Amino acid sequence: MHDSEIFVSYHKALMELSHDSGFIRQQRHSKLSALASLCGRLLNVERVSVWHFSPERDRITCECLHDIKQEHNVRQQSVVSGEEDLSPVNLYRSDHPGYFQAIGEERVLAVNDARNDPRTSSFNSDYLPSVGIHSMLDTPVFDGSRLSGVVCLEACHPRVWTLPELSFAVSIADTISLVNTYEAWKDSQKALDYLSRFDPLTGLANIDYLKDRVVHLAEKILKRQKGSLALIWIDVDRLKAINDGLGPQAGDSVIAEIGQRLKTLSLEGKDMLARIGGDEFAILIRHQTQPEALNHAADQILRAIEQPIRVSGQSLGISASLGICLLPKDCVEPQELLRGAESAMYHAKKLGRAQATVFDSAIQTSAQSRFALERELRSSINNDALDVFYQPIVDQAGKNVVCMEALVRWNHPQRGWLSPIEFLDIARGSGLMYALGECVLRRVCEDWSEASSSGIQLPTISVNLSAEQVLTVDLPDRIKEICANKRMPVGALQFEVTEDSIQGDSGIIEKVLEQLVQAGAELAIDDFGTGYSSLSRLKSLPFSRIKIDRSFINNLPDDENDCAITLSIIGLARGLGLSVVAEGVEHEAHEAWLLNKGCDYLQGYRYSRPLPFSQIIDRYYSG
Repeated sequence: MHDSEIFVSYHKALMELSHDSGFIRQQRHSKLSALASLCGRLLNVERVSVWHFSPERDRITCECLHDIKQEHNVRQQSVVSGEEDLSPVNLYRSDHPGYFQAIGEERVLAVNDARNDPRTSSFNSDYLPSVGIHSMLDTPVFDGSRLSGVVCLEACHPRVWTLPELSFAVSIADTISLVNTYEAWKDSQKALDYLSRFDPLTGLANIDYLKDRVVHLAEKILKRQKGSLALIWIDVDRLKAINDGLGPQAGDSVIAEIGQRLKTLSLEGKDMLARIGGDEFAILIRHQTQPEALNHAADQILRAIEQPIRVSGQSLGISASLGICLLPKDCVEPQELLRGAESAMYHAKKLGRAQATVFDSAIQTSAQSRFALERELRSSINNDALDVFYQPIVDQAGKNVVCMEALVRWNHPQRGWLSPIEFLDIARGSGLMYALGECVLRRVCEDWSEASSSGIQLPTISVNLSAEQVLTVDLPDRIKEICANKRMPVGALQFEVTEDSIQGDSGIIEKVLEQLVQAGAELAIDDFGTGYSSLSRLKSLPFSRIKIDRSFINNLPDDENDCAITLSIIGLARGLGLSVVAEGVEHEAHEAWLLNKGCDYLQGYRYSRPLPFSQIIDRYYSG
């Protein structure tokens, strides 16, 4: 038979095998065994093995060995004795440098006399003579352009490898490369599927998986006109305080422990447990949706969560707020089931936390109002329709305005003027804080530019930054861009951040704050004394001012504890070289005590309420 005919027959056999549906469905090792067996049979080779390189590239490990003398394939076999060995067989570069160099450079090794060839002679001492190997043909397996393994053909009789044999051996190796690529793709798809459907911290289903399950079950209920679902929305109370006080790792430990406790709960009708947010879980109940069953389930959940959790050497008391919604009793659409349970949970929090609330018409009205307010707030932010009021910060004389704090206000078309306390929680829950911050900054820049055009030199304007903003790497560039567009220098601004806002990723926060200072802005810590800042953290960040929270000022000078705390904050500021602002100064007694203790600046209703920009100009800068 001519070489061309042999070539065609070899490749026809390989094509028939590799395209067979049974072969395609096999696991990877079975595919390797089938390819090695085909190669050994067609080329009359006693041994065919498949090897892969270690990540360090210092050794190759045998994955599959086909020995024609054996009646069946074995996964691992001793290279020396031919007996089955469950331990991996490795060949090390340090023992066979010539072979490793050759396979790396020449790629295809056609060795007719393996015992005397310098590339393979290192195998003489413990392998080639004992097994009876005379000739070897090694072809490379690739991962992309990277050499990842070797197919080794070993003949127990002298032979000269022909061109069709060389070509077929390379094709076997290329097929294994494709098998490896396909298996890697399948593994990546499995990993991607896992990440898209499960929470990596707890291993529980995520909210997307939960939604798919709710849709599926709701469709069955609608089609059969029988059955019911209950969704229990679980929100862990005050997890943010744990994250801020003990660090995010402590918060993760709490969530992981709660997830494990919920997983082990035996609840009648429990269909799925999911982690649906940072501090939120959901349990889907099928059929067992009678009030008694759901009340019992809620009690079990609350009791399981309230057991103390030991984290970072501390025993933490945890509670949760639960919301329950039923389908089809309370709603008919899957999305309404989730929204209803979430709304009921928020209602439970308003009632005092650590309890469960079942969705009803009153909660529905409240939820609809909340969703409507969220929609209107989003529209106002997008249209720059929020307003900014300004409250002066004065010197010790109480007359000279040294700074003005910009405070957001919303003139709602139906509800009138709304203060931040009435809509910031909605903005935070809806992911609008960053956009709201930009909206406020644009208005501040416009007001500053208007005053400047009229020849009025305003003092530094202080703008609050949310936690969502200081954790955004491109915040400094965005601020500089907004200021440049409105022709306001960044140096005319001071940015205030709360203690809680600087408890996240320290690397990002430090970088963001340093860049703001480099751009010319000043930095102040707002509401100082209410968070969990450490002295080392404060010392490492570029603040120039501390603002004492109003809660410590209210009862001065009568409350001894407030006096002591305020004095310690003033002393701390002095030690760090920072100036001090007291917020919430309303009475002469507040002012007198603070000035006597060396407070630098004062802010509060004693001097002015927050005022619209036009009134600030009229009061302080006209005439």
